[in-house]
Amino acid sequence: MRKIALWVLLVLLCVPAMAQHRMRLFGYVTDAAHRPVELATVYLQGTLVSTSTSAKGFYELNFSANDTVTLIVTCVGYVPVKQKIPVSPAAQLNVILSSSVHSLKDVEVMGHRIQTTTFETLDARQVRLLPDASGGNVESLIATLPGVHSNNELSTQYSVRGGSYDENSVYVNGIEIYRPLLIRAGQQEGLSFINPDMVDKVDFSAGGFAPKYGDKMSSALSITYKRPTSFEGAVSASLLGASAYVGSSGKKYTELQGIRYKTNAYLLGTLPTKGHYNPSFFDYQTYETYQLTSKIDLSFLGNLSQNKYQFFPLEQETSFGTLQTPLQLQAYFDGQEKDLFTTKFGAITFSYHPVPALTLRLLASAFNTNESETYDIMGQYWLYSLTTDGTGKTVPDATLGVGTYLRHARDYLNATVANVSQNGSYEFGHHLIEWGLGIQHESITNQMKEWNYKDSAGYSLPYNSSYIQLYDNLSADLSLYSTRFLSYLQDTYKYRNNAGLWAFTGGFRSDYWSYNHEWLISPRLSVAFAPQSSNFVFRFATGVYYQAPFFKEVRDTSTALNGNTTAQLDPHIKAQRSLHFVLGGDYHFMQWGRPFKFTAECYYKPEDQVIPYVVDNVNITYFGGNTAKAYAAGIDMRLFGEFVPGTDSWISLSLMQSKEKLLKGTDSYGNPIYTSYIARPNDQRYSVSMFFQDFVPSYPRIKVNLKVIWADGLPVSPPHNPYVAPFRTPPYQRVDIGAAYALIDKDHRPDAAVWHFIKDAWINLDVFNLLDIYNVNSYFWVNDIYNRQYPVPNYLTGRLLNIRFSVDF
Repeated sequence: MRKIALWVLLVLLCVPAMAQHRMRLFGYVTDAAHRPVELATVYLQGTLVSTSTSAKGFYELNFSANDTVTLIVTCVGYVPVKQKIPVSPAAQLNVILSSSVHSLKDVEVMGHRIQTTTFETLDARQVRLLPDASGGNVESLIATLPGVHSNNELSTQYSVRGGSYDENSVYVNGIEIYRPLLIRAGQQEGLSFINPDMVDKVDFSAGGFAPKYGDKMSSALSITYKRPTSFEGAVSASLLGASAYVGSSGKKYTELQGIRYKTNAYLLGTLPTKGHYNPSFFDYQTYETYQLTSKIDLSFLGNLSQNKYQFFPLEQETSFGTLQTPLQLQAYFDGQEKDLFTTKFGAITFSYHPVPALTLRLLASAFNTNESETYDIMGQYWLYSLTTDGTGKTVPDATLGVGTYLRHARDYLNATVANVSQNGSYEFGHHLIEWGLGIQHESITNQMKEWNYKDSAGYSLPYNSSYIQLYDNLSADLSLYSTRFLSYLQDTYKYRNNAGLWAFTGGFRSDYWSYNHEWLISPRLSVAFAPQSSNFVFRFATGVYYQAPFFKEVRDTSTALNGNTTAQLDPHIKAQRSLHFVLGGDYHFMQWGRPFKFTAECYYKPEDQVIPYVVDNVNITYFGGNTAKAYAAGIDMRLFGEFVPGTDSWISLSLMQSKEKLLKGTDSYGNPIYTSYIARPNDQRYSVSMFFQDFVPSYPRIKVNLKVIWADGLPVSPPHNPYVAPFRTPPYQRVDIGAAYALIDKDHRPDAAVWHFIKDAWINLDVFNLLDIYNVNSYFWVNDIYNRQYPVPNYLTGRLLNIRFSVDF
């Protein structure tokens, strides 16, 4: 009888257990803009079953249940979500979190993002109201970050931690972007590829970035275009141009269309060189996505741009020198310059998600640029020393030089870059594995005919009693057809323990170029640690960064005995190599009841196999050989936060030293002989920048945006003598300020129904170069009657007012 009772008891105990079912619940947690929310807590109410979301916002729970369960998702800075789930063997639930700022007796509860990589994330919306002479480009916002240097408001190019303008990679939706190659001056530049109206997310790293971000030595800029969730659009116009975009979303289809027009004629009118400027820059972009099935989607990114630049110089009057020896150049011109840069770009991405943790992509892209640069400009100049008359007015004293020069160029370039690649990611446990494999073909042709004639006091330079000799000349007829094989593999591992959050990213990049048969392997590693219950985050990154030559680096020159210079390609050129050591961290704190973040990074970058170069305006001319060694070292600091409640502002400080030693030749034993260390062309020893937002407390419809840059001058060498840097340009100092008035916003809207479709309408008044400081961009060298050279500064733009009007739908 006891045995029967025992069996009955066991059966009764097992019935509830047998009724329970094993369940797998998974999905993604995103914000309202469909961006992944990392480290959100996901758990079942009343149980110990919980997990945290990955970097892609993915979560997975496995548990036993016999009835409906309640899933709760929480994250600091977001409204918690509670959802009941019926029991089934497997279920997918994607959760969207909305941002939350709760006010409890004047106390705000907010969250901050933990930065576990060297990438800084910026809010693209801040570009909309930024006072920017280049037309509201994302690069103008990047230039206010520590370690980033820009000393030309007419250009979107920037230098990072002593590197050249060509050492910065730019990606849009994971696709590398190229720019025209023949542009020499900032006023010739048109629109940046990046359309700020279409941007959703901006990530920037000044060094120590992961293997998937390409083969440049200095920095990586990753842009993500947005996918509209409903109809949206905007129109803006100013004295510098106009832009418009429209976006829409259907059940399976989303699209963005953007068009921009820019003219610098109004801005260039403030340059010291007077003449007729006729720049015209046009750009059209489209980004479209289509979801074929629940696991397959297709996207297309396209761009067409045309930059026309015409210049008819008339005259120039430039005062320079010192207080002890003031000088003045008076010049008159004849001739013109005509440039045309047409670029086309298209990329198709096929994405497949067989399971939530696995993403596979197949990408095909093509880029083409067709460029022509032609000019014939003759100038006649008089160089005076200055003195003061009896009234204190400055007047010419003695003539130091009289001369004539004639510049001629017929340069043409056509380049096509086609790429096919496969990349993907797989997430399991605390790991995120990412890989890529691709092949790229490049076809480039370049024809050049340039010469420069100089005459001083009736004698051609350099003087020869037997025949007239040109000051310099260059001819080229080059073709480069090559193939690159590209690959990378990396693993991101994150986990928490009692000490805090740890994040490791390690991997390598491997490339091969058929032109020089060079195989490159670049191992890279980064570590981040966020201590538990602490406001600190610490980071360290290191790795080998190769920069394989593209085209300009391969081009070398040789001068014959008759003085004629020709260009040819160097088949022995090697990739430049840099080793990054980056140590930094963040400190989050509250001040005045508002959140702030202080970031500091120190770095050291030794480099070898360096291809030295010289800079003139924004044009980079390479020596065409691996003939230098270099290094860059410094510290970057940034204070970011709400100096004014509800607005983001920051101030950046960079201290740096970047030097190189050039190969002069070899000794009798064949050992290389180098110069002593000299400053590199982009050695900007200090830089202070600020981006500040404010509003009128009693009238919040008025917002003020301020951008300040104060940076060290760049080294300058005389022509044909790059081995010395005898002086620097004056410091670059610029203040741009803009005031924006909200004609329509969420709190101020006309009652008429016709206005309800408008989200915002703004009118802006910008003052460029508020202090009217004429910064020096480059130098034009003239000769006096004794054949002494004088550097005549080429100044940038002066003070200018600009009016903008924008409407968001």
